[in-house]
Amino acid sequence: MSNLKARVVETTNGFHVEGYEKIEYDFTFLDGVFELQNLQLANFYERWGRCLAIMDKNIFDLYGHQMQEYFKHHLLQLKIHQAMIGEKAKSLETLTQIVDSMTEFGIIRKEPVLVAGGGLVTDVAGFARAAYRRNTNYIRIPTTVIGLIDASVSIKVAVNFGNYKNRLGAYHAPMHTLLDFGFLRTLPEAQVRNGFAELIKISSCAHLPTFNLLDEFCERLIPTKFGRSHGQNNEIKQAADEINRSGIFEMLKLETPNLHEIGLDRVIAYGHTWSPLHELTPATPLRHGHAISIDMAYSATLANTRGLLSDEQHRRLLGLFSRAGLSMDHELFNEEILAKATAAILKTRDRLLRAAVPSPFGSCKFLNDVTDEEMAAALHRHKMLMKEYPRNGAGIEAYVDASDTGYTVNAEHLINGQKLSGGASGSKESVFRNGVMNGLKGLASNSHSTRLPALQGQR
Repeated sequence: MSNLKARVVETTNGFHVEGYEKIEYDFTFLDGVFELQNLQLANFYERWGRCLAIMDKNIFDLYGHQMQEYFKHHLLQLKIHQAMIGEKAKSLETLTQIVDSMTEFGIIRKEPVLVAGGGLVTDVAGFARAAYRRNTNYIRIPTTVIGLIDASVSIKVAVNFGNYKNRLGAYHAPMHTLLDFGFLRTLPEAQVRNGFAELIKISSCAHLPTFNLLDEFCERLIPTKFGRSHGQNNEIKQAADEINRSGIFEMLKLETPNLHEIGLDRVIAYGHTWSPLHELTPATPLRHGHAISIDMAYSATLANTRGLLSDEQHRRLLGLFSRAGLSMDHELFNEEILAKATAAILKTRDRLLRAAVPSPFGSCKFLNDVTDEEMAAALHRHKMLMKEYPRNGAGIEAYVDASDTGYTVNAEHLINGQKLSGGASGSKESVFRNGVMNGLKGLASNSHSTRLPALQGQR
């Protein structure tokens, strides 16, 4: 029997059914999830005597041996499926490869799969779990800033389809999420910056104390991996821990009453109005944090133009994006993209724009009556403002690279023994798409590839 509370009643012309199903899942902060003395992870698999792990290949390269020793120490059989997932490979093809591994492993109905990696891996593997027998269990170990403070909070799982992010997906909660910020020690600085954008998002719209801490510690948080680099002082780590815990808690408080997004006015959708289309528009996609920071910065300019955000707060927000090295503008963020992205998001949001903007810091308003002319005027003003900032508002390491996908797409490199050029425009797209697809096909279900180049960093 399920825990679904439901009833059926007769109506004049038929029947009416309504039901309410309990959703519960836990988060545990844990330093050193693969340390032999920490039993939390092993306890989940003691009943089964084994574990199938879907693991980011970068994470396997860094932590795979330690993970294998952990399960061996606790007398648990472990099989690892390595996944190499960038935005262009966040696809149905990747999902079916994960499903194939679950089938070969012989997953039992309620047996949880372990999913370890960044937000892209947890999204795709979570969707595979939602689709497999319609509803099967999994446990998450996020390993990036975005994974830890954003993707781990939501129960949304998805793959991209066409040129749209997360067009196919589901709502599927994990049994448990283990939050180990120690993974940030090996995270490339570009990925730390990428996740920083999500913390600006939630704090500027919902929690001013966290925004103040981000503003104060910005230049010390990113290069020190949120205070997790070896030899860092306790002040930075304590600030980082307060920021991360508060950020997660604020997002949970906002998401929990609306887990299935019945309500479409969502504070945490700040920066997610025009970015879902724009993120994948460049030949080499933008990192998610840079895509949403462009959206947030432009939205803040729109709010300031309307008098919803003061000049002082507007400049303070733009200044924080700039100091963090996050993008605030892009040559392809233009009127054409705004129009296409607006048309797409109106369908997602039930024909209303629902563009979240901070007004003032620590609170949020939603814009529904923005005209095309107003958007264009705000865009023109925004691009003029960007001339006052370093790099004209462009971000540092804004595009996905080997730390996202396992492939270097901006320079010459070897894939399957062939030299490929990562030149401009269309050639990048070809190398990126074909390289990732061929590489994924080369990954065996037992996780070992015989033909892929070594990865450069963690996702």
